[in-house]
Amino acid sequence: MARRPAVRMARWSAAHPWRAILLWMVFVTVCVLVGGAGAQKATERDLGVGESGRATQIMHRGGLDDPAVENVLITARSGKPDQQAAHQAAAEVVQRMRALPEVADVGEPAPAPKGTAILVPVVMRGDPDTAKSRVAPLLKETAALQRAHSGLRIEQTGAASVGKGLDEQIGKDLAKSEGLSLPVTLLIMMVAFGAIVAAGVPVLLAISAVAASTGLYGLASHVFPDSGTVSSMIMMMGMAVGVDYSLFYLKREREERKRGRGRIDAIEIAAATSGHSVVVSGIAVIVSMAGLYLAGDVIFSGLATGTIIVVAVAMLGSLTILPALLAKLGRAVDRPRVPLLWRLTSRTDSPRVWPALLRPALRHPRATLLVSVVALLALALPAVGMQLKNTGTDELPRTIPAMRTYDRMIAAYPAEHAPQKVAVRAPAERAAQVRAALLKLVERTQHDPLFAHDQTAQGRGPEIRASADGRVHTVSVVSPYDGNSAQAKRALRELRRDLLPATVGTVAGAQYAVGGETANNLDFGTHVEEKLPLVIGFVLLLTFVMLAVTFRSVVVALTAIAINLLSAMASFGLLVLVFQHTWAEGMLGFTSTGTVIAWLPLFLFVVLFGLSMDYHVFVVSRIQEAARRGMPTGDAVEYGITRSAGVVTSAAIVMVSVFAVFASLPMMDMKQMGFGLAAAVLIDAVVVRIVILPSLMTLLGRANWWPGGMPAAPRAMAAERPLDVTVG
Repeated sequence: MARRPAVRMARWSAAHPWRAILLWMVFVTVCVLVGGAGAQKATERDLGVGESGRATQIMHRGGLDDPAVENVLITARSGKPDQQAAHQAAAEVVQRMRALPEVADVGEPAPAPKGTAILVPVVMRGDPDTAKSRVAPLLKETAALQRAHSGLRIEQTGAASVGKGLDEQIGKDLAKSEGLSLPVTLLIMMVAFGAIVAAGVPVLLAISAVAASTGLYGLASHVFPDSGTVSSMIMMMGMAVGVDYSLFYLKREREERKRGRGRIDAIEIAAATSGHSVVVSGIAVIVSMAGLYLAGDVIFSGLATGTIIVVAVAMLGSLTILPALLAKLGRAVDRPRVPLLWRLTSRTDSPRVWPALLRPALRHPRATLLVSVVALLALALPAVGMQLKNTGTDELPRTIPAMRTYDRMIAAYPAEHAPQKVAVRAPAERAAQVRAALLKLVERTQHDPLFAHDQTAQGRGPEIRASADGRVHTVSVVSPYDGNSAQAKRALRELRRDLLPATVGTVAGAQYAVGGETANNLDFGTHVEEKLPLVIGFVLLLTFVMLAVTFRSVVVALTAIAINLLSAMASFGLLVLVFQHTWAEGMLGFTSTGTVIAWLPLFLFVVLFGLSMDYHVFVVSRIQEAARRGMPTGDAVEYGITRSAGVVTSAAIVMVSVFAVFASLPMMDMKQMGFGLAAAVLIDAVVVRIVILPSLMTLLGRANWWPGGMPAAPRAMAAERPLDVTVG
């Protein structure tokens, strides 16, 4: 036992508590300072994959990146606006926007076809990727114009104003999640420990782990940039695993003290048991998340990096600062006691609820296993019809003012839907041929019902942009349908398969690609489907190896993988049932788009496989420990699960509550991720651990431990870990 790193770290921290506490405080402070500038955000070029990614690269290399364009929309509060007043306001918009140093150009006011609005396009200077940090003066002018024309509605939308509003929304969401998850987690810890100090220690460590990890990711984001959701994910995962790891450790240390162990001895035994399991669980999560790097995608790489950092920091904290705090606090960790809760948590008699819940699985394992597996397969069935879509305008919350303006703009100007962007690279001497081919392309779309009939920008002809060296040309064509609609997808396929090969494809040496919102969604979905088998294979293989080595059993490893696959698929089925349909809209506060966020299934699969190892390692370790002492398999299963059920249930409730808070947020990415994780943990803790795992292990009997068999427990282990001790 003493040779284990977890024990050595715990022993040093317990023997030198003030040094360990000071080192942890310095570590967290340095991490926060290092990442003080915030995370590096991913650009549109970083996020591109497939043909749409090539289109973005072609335009960028030709210096033809789309500038940041803001739109000032003038409408009436109801009905049509007074035309004279609206045109006067539009003239003022043009005058005041042109005077701003952030503005490169202001277009002519464009009346809506039905006279319901006037739109003024404003082109910003500088890099479009940083436009949201410079859009505030434009928003200020728009607000001033609104005050001066109270009879009209004057508002602004565009990528920069939406991005600024999105950042503000994410900040509000994080503050809300902290405000909700902290008191809920503290309450759960109070019920688990019955003492205020013991309840506060895991929460405090989780908060410090989140702070340190956010800073470390700020540094790592220069290599793995943030696609927009990493900070929220660090908060969510950090609170969940940070509290869980401390909970397991603290529970075991308390049990050892109740048995009369000295302070240092209790900490060492907790490190050898719960601490070792924390290491195995943490490494399992890290290894699983590393599989996302195989996707070769900025979104997955950023999420993997953030998760790996926060899990590693939480694991380090549970092995260093936690033993130091326990050594310093001693029995004061159980003060002040909450009378009723303390009596419940300090009971030493045998549990009654868990044996009753396990009875069907232990007495009728075959029937119980069959029914539970069929039920989860039925729950997983809707996942077959999962429709993926990258985060777009439909998924952004309408609590952002610029998004409400966007909806009104699209209603008045259907052609303002995100265009299909055609990018062409060819030798400079072919420039005239490329231009002629693009003109022919636009002309052919004029007679196609899948495209907007006015492709000519108010009669001035299609805007074909060319690079300074004449090698790159771009043009945009519009489908007057929502970017995720079947019509927009058909328009894209027609462009790629028919129109472009018949026009630009005839130019010798020309390379072409189509980008835009619709193309991004389709290409990213295809990318996920292509990478899914590789990532899943990596995670399954590494999980199998880790479990086989940890338990010295091929059967335990294989059954764990099968169970986790079934659990993950069931959670995917629930995700489809909730978010691709409308029945839960009122309950969760969202508007269904009939799709699931494209990056979510792959990310959820990897996270769930890692997190499920927490419970699996703790529970199966306890079962194996009992079996080594000669218990029959059925008795060992009952003993291991009942003795670890309380702490595992507390840990699961913490995770579910933290994830459920994120499911309540308006951001669709966070809502779907929070719901998916909460559903999966709930299925894992209730169905898998109480029904499937015990019935399966009971059926297998001693075959569970094949091929290594079940050696007798070493005397040292028997002396240090008595059979009647509740494991944390």
